Amino acid sequence: MNDIDRDLRERARVLRRGEQRADAGTRIDRRIFLHRSLWAGAAAGAASFGLFPLLNTIDMAFAQEGQSFRFAWISDTHLLPDDVNTRFVEKTIRAVQEVQAMDPSPDFLIFGGDLAQLGDPVELKLGKGILDELEIKKLFIPGEHDWYLDMGKTWVEMFGASPWKLDHKGVRLIGLDTVGQAPDYWSATNMSPQERMGHMATLDGSVAGAWAGLGDEQLKWLADAVADWPKDAPLVVFSHNPLYEYYPPWNFWVRDWRAVHEILAPFNRVTNLHGHTHQVLYNQFGKVRSIGMLATAWPWPYAPEGVPALTRCMVRANPGDHFDGVGWDKLAFAGEGVENEYVMWRPKEDAVFAQEPHDSGCADNINQRLHARVADRMWPY
Repeated sequence: MNDIDRDLRERARVLRRGEQRADAGTRIDRRIFLHRSLWAGAAAGAASFGLFPLLNTIDMAFAQEGQSFRFAWISDTHLLPDDVNTRFVEKTIRAVQEVQAMDPSPDFLIFGGDLAQLGDPVELKLGKGILDELEIKKLFIPGEHDWYLDMGKTWVEMFGASPWKLDHKGVRLIGLDTVGQAPDYWSATNMSPQERMGHMATLDGSVAGAWAGLGDEQLKWLADAVADWPKDAPLVVFSHNPLYEYYPPWNFWVRDWRAVHEILAPFNRVTNLHGHTHQVLYNQFGKVRSIGMLATAWPWPYAPEGVPALTRCMVRANPGDHFDGVGWDKLAFAGEGVENEYVMWRPKEDAVFAQEPHDSGCADNINQRLHARVADRMWPY
């Protein structure tokens, strides 16, 4: 057995945890439209509004009996100043307006990171002004694009520090900082803040290395934050990066994911909602559910190889189309479960998604093979 095979087996062993499964209340109603004919016949009503709602509905056993609430998620807006790019600003405004129009109003909004593109205070101030139009409680976690120009100084001043925890109607909510713990690769070469931010803003993080992680101090904080929580009570963890080894070369993971899963292993109803991947994405590892949330800015491509098999096949967006696979998310908690709705925008005249089975990521195992790279071998997984 070679090193790559060993890595794959180890990842599967840690994440899948034998026969452990998430709570039996999990149900998935697959509303995935794979063909033009289905769009034309089944979703004509949605087309008239220029968006594609209910792409996937994920029901989970969650809130305490008699309690219910709903919240919205917006992330990965990647704002640039108005005089540089208006499209991202317009999409963010659209998401905010649609959240504002929710009836009944959501209890709160989670902003999942990457408000700015290059961490410029001008970008962050622009984003804050747009989000301030929402007259509901707002909770924030940072993205790497918000952080590495001034190492999070402006972000924390505007939106507060992470991690944080909040108990809300029988559910413990936890917000993590998965972006501010990068090893210092910039001092030795005397990079300017702009150079550092430029490297952190790329999809392929070869220069920055394995920057995504919680770090020892935050891992201890997480263990303490859940220590007094009942093992069968619902726990929702918000993070910018996914909390498992999805695709390390693009930092679609946290490097200390093993430790995270050890902390969460005793709990029966855990859901991680994450941004960063700009993809419709659902995976389940033992008793932990992981849901990738939509970006408003653009869809990222899917990794060519080296990703774990998806628990549920999902529509894959066209990364060359800035309106395919983008939007925001709304979640409603009820006595028996929670519904996650991807509110996905599509121009009504061009409403086409994946058309072949392999577009869903589940037709074969080609992209599940680990691709060893020099940058990957530089950092322990």
